Amino acid sequence: MYGEGILKGMAVTLKHLFKKPVTVQYPEERAPMFPRFRGYEFVWYEDRCTGCASCAKYCPLGTIRIETETEPDPNVGDRYGLKVFDIDTGRCMFCGLCVEACPYDALFMGTGFERATYTRPSMVVHIDELRAAKKKPSAYARPHLHGINFEDETSLSSEEAGR
Repeated sequence: MYGEGILKGMAVTLKHLFKKPVTVQYPEERAPMFPRFRGYEFVWYEDRCTGCASCAKYCPLGTIRIETETEPDPNVGDRYGLKVFDIDTGRCMFCGLCVEACPYDALFMGTGFERATYTRPSMVVHIDELRAAKKKPSAYARPHLHGINFEDETSLSSEEAGR
């Protein structure tokens, strides 16, 4: 029949015409965030980080840059002092391999997504930003983190963060 495709298309249009819209007015309303969402932000626990650079080694794009002191701190043990811990989120593909590679559970993917910028240099997250950032890790690589309220706590204990 001639015009059958047009009739099917109009049937789809009429079906959706009377449904309630699902638009969220973003700045005023927030859509529910799923607990395993891997966002644009990273959560880094400096007290657990030893400067081993395994996260930088496993990053397929080389977006993590770590510089440490030449000698480990004798007061802490085998932990190196960190000079630089930068993550270039402009190149990052948010695969989560750096999180999986961290043997001390010091790095997590975050749940934030509101870091829009106009320049590439501002997409680099420096060590000071990671220290001052709100600690709200994603439950993507650690499903047992689902349901923990991060509004009250600033850090997780090693048992809570472990695999």
